[in-house]
Amino acid sequence: MKFMTRWSIKEENFAAAVDRFANNPPQLPQGVTMHGRWHQMGSGDGFALMEADDAVALSRYIRQWADLVDQEVYAVVDDQEIAQALSPE
Repeated sequence: MKFMTRWSIKEENFAAAVDRFANNPPQLPQGVTMHGRWHQMGSGDGFALMEADDAVALSRYIRQWADLVDQEVYAVVDDQEIAQALSPE
Protein backbone atom coordinates (compact mmCIF):
# COMPACT_ATOMS: atom_id res chain seq x y z
CA MET A 1 0.00 0.00 0.00
CA LYS A 2 1.19 3.52 -0.75
CA PHE A 3 1.40 6.21 1.91
CA MET A 4 1.87 9.96 1.57
CA THR A 5 3.62 11.52 4.54
CA ARG A 6 3.58 15.26 5.09
CA TRP A 7 5.85 16.94 7.58
CA SER A 8 6.55 20.33 9.04
CA ILE A 9 9.74 20.88 10.99
CA LYS A 10 9.15 22.62 14.28
CA GLU A 11 10.98 25.96 14.17
CA GLU A 12 12.86 25.29 17.38
CA ASN A 13 14.06 21.95 15.97
CA PHE A 14 15.10 23.12 12.51
CA ALA A 15 18.88 22.97 13.11
CA ALA A 16 18.66 19.53 14.74
CA ALA A 17 16.51 18.19 11.88
CA VAL A 18 18.95 19.49 9.26
CA ASP A 19 21.83 17.90 11.17
CA ARG A 20 20.06 14.54 11.41
CA PHE A 21 19.10 14.60 7.74
CA ALA A 22 22.63 15.48 6.65
CA ASN A 23 24.73 13.40 9.04
CA ASN A 24 22.69 10.51 10.41
CA PRO A 25 19.48 10.02 8.46
CA PRO A 26 17.17 7.30 9.79
CA GLN A 27 17.23 4.21 7.61
CA LEU A 28 14.11 2.74 6.07
CA PRO A 29 13.07 -0.53 7.71
CA GLN A 30 12.93 -3.64 5.58
CA GLY A 31 9.65 -3.75 3.71
CA VAL A 32 9.37 0.03 3.33
CA THR A 33 10.21 1.63 -0.03
CA MET A 34 10.55 5.37 -0.56
CA HIS A 35 9.44 6.42 -4.03
CA GLY A 36 10.44 10.03 -3.54
CA ARG A 37 10.76 12.90 -1.11
CA TRP A 38 10.08 16.54 -1.89
CA HIS A 39 10.92 19.65 0.14
CA GLN A 40 9.14 22.97 0.00
CA MET A 41 11.79 25.58 -0.73
CA GLY A 42 12.20 28.22 1.95
CA SER A 43 10.43 26.25 4.67
CA GLY A 44 10.72 23.12 6.75
CA ASP A 45 7.74 21.49 5.07
CA GLY A 46 7.70 18.58 2.67
CA PHE A 47 6.17 15.27 1.71
CA ALA A 48 7.23 11.78 0.72
CA LEU A 49 5.61 8.89 -1.11
CA MET A 50 6.36 5.51 0.43
CA GLU A 51 5.11 1.98 -0.01
CA ALA A 52 4.76 -0.66 2.67
CA ASP A 53 2.75 -3.79 3.26
CA ASP A 54 3.59 -3.55 6.95
CA ALA A 55 2.15 -0.47 8.68
CA VAL A 56 4.23 -1.26 11.78
CA ALA A 57 7.47 -0.99 9.79
CA LEU A 58 6.34 2.31 8.29
CA SER A 59 5.40 3.57 11.76
CA ARG A 60 8.89 2.71 13.01
CA TYR A 61 10.44 4.90 10.32
CA ILE A 62 8.07 7.79 10.95
CA ARG A 63 8.65 7.57 14.70
CA GLN A 64 12.37 8.23 14.15
CA TRP A 65 11.47 11.82 13.19
CA ALA A 66 8.66 12.39 15.69
CA ASP A 67 10.83 14.29 18.18
CA LEU A 68 11.66 16.96 15.60
CA VAL A 69 8.76 17.27 13.17
CA ASP A 70 4.98 17.26 13.04
CA GLN A 71 3.81 14.55 10.63
CA GLU A 72 0.66 13.38 8.94
CA VAL A 73 0.33 10.06 7.11
CA TYR A 74 -2.30 9.22 4.52
CA ALA A 75 -2.98 5.97 2.71
CA VAL A 76 -3.22 6.85 -0.99
CA VAL A 77 -4.15 5.08 -4.24
CA ASP A 78 -3.37 5.88 -7.86
CA ASP A 79 -5.88 6.44 -10.67
CA GLN A 80 -6.11 2.78 -11.61
CA GLU A 81 -6.70 1.70 -8.01
CA ILE A 82 -9.38 4.32 -7.37
CA ALA A 83 -11.08 3.37 -10.66
CA GLN A 84 -11.29 -0.22 -9.42
CA ALA A 85 -12.71 0.96 -6.10
CA LEU A 86 -15.34 3.10 -7.84
CA SER A 87 -16.48 0.50 -10.37
CA PRO A 88 -19.46 -1.68 -9.55
CA GLU A 89 -18.62 -5.22 -8.55
